[in-house]
Amino acid sequence: MEPHVPTARTENAIAWARQHLGTESYASRCLAFVEDAYERPNELELFGGDFAAESAEVYAARENEGAPPPVGAFVFYDFTGEMLGRRQNWGHVGLCVGDGLVIHAWDRVRTDHYLQIQNLAVPPGWDAPRWLGWTPTERILRGCRPKDWSPEGDAAAAARRMQAARFGDGTAVTG
Repeated sequence: MEPHVPTARTENAIAWARQHLGTESYASRCLAFVEDAYERPNELELFGGDFAAESAEVYAARENEGAPPPVGAFVFYDFTGEMLGRRQNWGHVGLCVGDGLVIHAWDRVRTDHYLQIQNLAVPPGWDAPRWLGWTPTERILRGCRPKDWSPEGDAAAAARRMQAARFGDGTAVTG
């Protein structure tokens, strides 16, 4: 297991994420939310997967199944349902903010204890999320590069555009 060391980037990410608490602009775009939390305030670009379950594999989250570290780590869940005509594990992801709490985009940006996320109400046709593991900040930031996000405009609107480009539009993405 890699060490987990909070940094100024971690603090920036958590502050950015907390500014979005209660907003619905990232509903069903959990990966875009946690990536934007690190990318936007730190002017960098991360390179995970296209959806949360894929990022969990890229970041080897299953290697860290115990309780997540206090702050900054991504926490992952298996989350299976039908989307885009396919039933598969799309996953769910959030950002540790301390005391076992995770800020994540569900129906709105919210904070829940990492184990309680498994008990959230799910959309029809979806299985309950199951705790998978966490990824240290160092692994998330590996291979990142500087990026000026200002031309992209509003982060949530940019996330919707990128989602539509990757998966098509008209179908709600959960997790």
